[in-house]
Amino acid sequence: MEKDIAIDARGVWKVFGDRSKEALAAIHAEGLGKAEVLERFDCVVGVADASFEIERGELFCVMGLSGSGKSTLVRHVNRLLEPTAGEILISGEDVMGLNPEGLRDLRNRRVAMVFQNFGLMPHRTVRDNVAMPLEIRGTGKARRWEEADRVLDLVELTGWEDKYAHELSGGMQQRVGLARAIAADPEILLMDEPFSALDPLIRKQLQDQFMALSSELNKTTMFITHDLDEAIRIGNRIAIMKDGRIVQIGTPEEIILNPADEYVSDFVAGISKLHMIFAHSVMTPVPEHEAEHGPLPKNPHEAHPDMDLGQLMDLCVEGHGVVAVVDGGKTVGVINRTGLIRAIQENQG
Repeated sequence: MEKDIAIDARGVWKVFGDRSKEALAAIHAEGLGKAEVLERFDCVVGVADASFEIERGELFCVMGLSGSGKSTLVRHVNRLLEPTAGEILISGEDVMGLNPEGLRDLRNRRVAMVFQNFGLMPHRTVRDNVAMPLEIRGTGKARRWEEADRVLDLVELTGWEDKYAHELSGGMQQRVGLARAIAADPEILLMDEPFSALDPLIRKQLQDQFMALSSELNKTTMFITHDLDEAIRIGNRIAIMKDGRIVQIGTPEEIILNPADEYVSDFVAGISKLHMIFAHSVMTPVPEHEAEHGPLPKNPHEAHPDMDLGQLMDLCVEGHGVVAVVDGGKTVGVINRTGLIRAIQENQG
């Protein structure tokens, strides 16, 4: 089945400085690193040869430490930054080829951005802030207020429509920013560390709300974060950046279980793998189990092949120490307490 690609980045470079073209040519010819580029050309490499595809409806996280290039990269998608080299395609259309009118349409209708600092207009009410993209399009007041009220209900801010930003908590202000982006009904959401300034509890609540909304609205999302736990929690796939380069792209499971290099290994070292290992990868075939342990006990607890080790632990504790892995009504494997403990020991780090 052919992929439906919403965002396609091809060999994107961003070199900051007056001699950026000259510096990039030297990078290609001599393999210069960031420090050498800075010393010789007084230029800074922000993004280095970044390529990735994001499928329609996917929640794609880009993470890395401060200065890794993640925020620089996302700003190329809606052309807040112009690349030194490379291409960005949205639904197959080259963003770099857009004229001023096409670029305005891209930012107002097709791609919406949510920033870390909320970006609310202090002189506008919550409703007016949310309705602003529709106002820019020339939508009538009644229609844009109706849409604003609808999306404010989605982010659980009904009753706050006539308040101003200073009357809202940080978490509420961020929800207003999210509602404003949703009100524009874009194809794509760009989110640049939207929850990083919030307290941990509020942050988790907004992550939960965002994941539910993302699933309901089926928006393609490029989500920037410096927090691996956040990326693992919400992302369908994760791209990890270092020094402007993407060093690995994969599902959370792939990133944690098969880190591409020592840099990624250090990132994931403290992450528990208990929620990344699933029943289908640790189960024993039924004939093999019965040959060693005899028939399965009557009415064993059942697990789906995609249940993780944490969930399997609960089932083993509650039951006979034996769990039948069932798929489509058929028992496809068995997990006993010994095998489960072994799997936990191997993957607890």
